[in-house]
Amino acid sequence: MTVALHLPERQEWTVDDLAELPPDLPYELINGRLVVPSPTALHQWWCIRVVNALEEDCPPNYLVSLDQSLAIDWRNEPRPDVVAIRIEHLRTTPAPVAGCPLVVEILSPTSTFRDLHEKAGVYARAGIDTYWVLDVLREKITLTEYVLADGKEYKLGVHTDEVFSTERPWPVTLDLPALSERLAAMLAAEKPGD
Repeated sequence: MTVALHLPERQEWTVDDLAELPPDLPYELINGRLVVPSPTALHQWWCIRVVNALEEDCPPNYLVSLDQSLAIDWRNEPRPDVVAIRIEHLRTTPAPVAGCPLVVEILSPTSTFRDLHEKAGVYARAGIDTYWVLDVLREKITLTEYVLADGKEYKLGVHTDEVFSTERPWPVTLDLPALSERLAAMLAAEKPGD
């Protein structure tokens, strides 16, 4: 049985309006616009690869999380695909953005503009030091690292389709060519209707 969900009509949403939503609805608020994401299994597979890489050398005072809401301001409560938060916010949602050193977004056909432009601005203004965007929509997977330059805007750190190694926010390596090969193998094995 399918039950229709009727959300309140709003031109612009605030964090106060979110109290009217069902508590189990996965939403994010970006510049006053309500977004209800519905990721694919492949999208979540990418998120897990990133979490695994970040967890390898994660310091004990941080936690790497999937799909965690962040409290930013009255018009923004995003849910990055992957986020590093302080361990004291283990049970807090939305987690405070203060002390959050990294957010990661995985591009999808319906999120490209939002991830590359809108969320980049929101994350930069919130003071998040590092922002990674994985473009998994092409044959060769790329990672673009943006680094907070002046406390308000990001500058390009790295853009690569090779092995990505960084010290921000701690030592992390992602083998993008190996991930591209794995994706190609999965897509070749994919059978519509199975």
